[in-house]
Amino acid sequence: MIATLSPAKTLDFVSDQQLGTAEPPALLDHSAEVMNHLKEWGPEQLQKRQSISEDLARLNYERNQEWVQDHGPSAPVRQAALAFQGDVYQGLEAKQWSPADMDFARDHLLILSGLYGVLRPHELIRPYRLEMGTKLAVQKARNLYAFWSAPLRQYFEQHIPAEEPLINLASQEYFKALEMAAVPNPVVHIQFKDENKNGQYRGGAFHAKKARGRMANFIIQNRLDHLEDLREFDLDRYYYAPEASSDHTFTFLRDYKA
Repeated sequence: MIATLSPAKTLDFVSDQQLGTAEPPALLDHSAEVMNHLKEWGPEQLQKRQSISEDLARLNYERNQEWVQDHGPSAPVRQAALAFQGDVYQGLEAKQWSPADMDFARDHLLILSGLYGVLRPHELIRPYRLEMGTKLAVQKARNLYAFWSAPLRQYFEQHIPAEEPLINLASQEYFKALEMAAVPNPVVHIQFKDENKNGQYRGGAFHAKKARGRMANFIIQNRLDHLEDLREFDLDRYYYAPEASSDHTFTFLRDYKA
């Protein structure tokens, strides 16, 4: 089984930590096409179309202009699992991995990306900000979902056996890219729900976001290969709820604690 994660907006390119071997992303030629169009946006366009501050718009304009297709180790690059920060990646704790963990993760974790399409955790990225839902037309494709559809489908055909289950720990914004690509793999969606003081269970809380990364790390640390083993996940007070689950959706609940 292979877990899928969303990327993060916050990046860490300060540390020079590397785990095991590193490689350029598989779909880098397509990334260059996307970036060629993104480079046409000035700071004001970036601020408006990405709903970011003036300072972030200027920073990302500079990043875009400096971005080149060379992703060799001498460039300002970092392995994806180590570069991304944020709630999910706090849960993933990749900086605590061993090289052996990274070796397992490279075959059991995929990170979806608006710029790179799909990333293995050991693959190198340059600093960027581009969400999959950004309305960026690339060539004849009206948006990034349309652009990445064929490359993602081809990537799965070449690298991921059709019977390999996908564990969806990504947001809907990103997993939609695989749905649009019509990849044939069976999917198990993971839901994390927190109980509020009124006894209702809701998704989307801070703890639920972090739990996505925690479950991906749980798979990696325990070298899991069987779906039923996911039901044993019990970190951060979450527990598997069979009555709220099905063959295609595993639901984990977290009870309210005053």
